[in-house]
Amino acid sequence: MTETHTAYTDTDTLIRLLDAADALAGAAQLRARSYELLRLAPGATVVDVGCGAGRAVAELTGQGASAVGVDLDPAMLAAAQARFPDIDVREADAADLPLPDGQTHGYRADKVYHVLPDPHAALAEARRVLAPGGRIVLLGQDWDIVVIDSDLPELTRRIVHARADTVPHPRIARACRALLLDTGFQEVEVEVHTAVFTDATMLSLLTGHVTAAREAGAVSDAQAEQWLAEQGRRARDGRLLVAVPMFLASATR
Repeated sequence: MTETHTAYTDTDTLIRLLDAADALAGAAQLRARSYELLRLAPGATVVDVGCGAGRAVAELTGQGASAVGVDLDPAMLAAAQARFPDIDVREADAADLPLPDGQTHGYRADKVYHVLPDPHAALAEARRVLAPGGRIVLLGQDWDIVVIDSDLPELTRRIVHARADTVPHPRIARACRALLLDTGFQEVEVEVHTAVFTDATMLSLLTGHVTAAREAGAVSDAQAEQWLAEQGRRARDGRLLVAVPMFLASATR
């Protein structure tokens, strides 16, 4: 991730959340699909932008790639190095990568572009470091499209949209195809993989959504409590359903 975390305890919390996300059904398959779309030959150089705790860098290295991870958070990079001592991770901005022109065969960014200050600059930098024929893969969710089953549909829409509005670029995932084309990439393709969750562990995500909506003034305290109570009942009765579409965009330099 490219967000800065001032205390290691914050980074530690984020790592736990990322680990939980990586453990969800379909997460490993989605990462594997992103690696497949890179079309890397053995020994090929690939950069993982916003590498976080380094899982993808380690997996790509294990597949025989020459993988480099970059992230702005020194504590996150330290955690990545501690977890995977043999990986190559570096502190760098997505718009200023520590790589030479045209020498990289693959570029990957997973759940990163929605928080970047300037996604256009990051894509221009991706094009700079990629060799002709190199591949780029962008993975992320559209924060305005989170499907939550509820008997309070209008309130649910308000909560989802209010949460999305707290993200710098909440709809960047749906825009990636156009952005890649505008930056001069070829063979642009988009896949959508929808994760469906029905267990009570998603209540923490829903609590975060409604808290953000309440803090933004989109819903009242009473409405927030009513909505969370309904979702809690659904979880207890086995009726909870949350669906999160993940957009996977790929292209060729």
